[in-house]
Amino acid sequence: MSDKTITIEILRYNPETDDKPTFGTFTIPYVEAWSMLDALEHIKDELDSSLAYRWSCRMAVCGSCGMVINGTPKLGCETFLRDYYPNPIRVEPLANFPIEKDLVIDSEDFIKKLESVKPYIINAMEKPVEEGVNKQTPQQLGLYKQFSMCINCMLCYSACPQMGLNPLFTGPAVIALGHRYNLDSRDDGYEQRTEVIQGKNGVWSCTFVGYCSEVCPKNVDPAAAINQNKLQGSQDWALSFLMPRKGDK
Repeated sequence: MSDKTITIEILRYNPETDDKPTFGTFTIPYVEAWSMLDALEHIKDELDSSLAYRWSCRMAVCGSCGMVINGTPKLGCETFLRDYYPNPIRVEPLANFPIEKDLVIDSEDFIKKLESVKPYIINAMEKPVEEGVNKQTPQQLGLYKQFSMCINCMLCYSACPQMGLNPLFTGPAVIALGHRYNLDSRDDGYEQRTEVIQGKNGVWSCTFVGYCSEVCPKNVDPAAAINQNKLQGSQDWALSFLMPRKGDK
């Protein structure tokens, strides 16, 4: 290990004991191969065991280590010290979420919103197993594949200015995941998701800044999902004047 060092500033806050958040400053060895997660691990193991942060897979798959690094929402596991050295790095929890402690945010509201769009296949005409699997063409798969890559890291919620103004906004990732299942040829749940996606706090609350898509670590485009749903909602609204209601004769 070289003699080089780098300074990490971390927002520290325990709502149960602190009046307000403050920044703690740590000087750690600079190791070119270290990710931000490695740096936090060093701080916790060697300098301050009370530091709280989330992590799991270290491979940008689980989405656990979302944080704001020098003002940009990123995954700690795929952000490296070498991208910032020799300048100091400031690390904060994801914006637009309550803080549980230090870099750990409370994601309960996000989970409730996620459940509200029923992120699973709803098949009203489920067929017997003996009839075999449901097949899809490459074109059918291509319609929703990119939206299925979401890892629920919530970086897009931290980036979304509308989330800061309207906490009831359903939000980018949840709308993208609802859209993913609406586009799936095996799914019949469009009507069940419409109230959430097309509701007051659904796609129409989005002002289309588009930053949600820029920060996504998996190249999902939630802004596109929102726009496609706005278009579909407009078409449904127009058709409601032209087509008879269900059950009417």
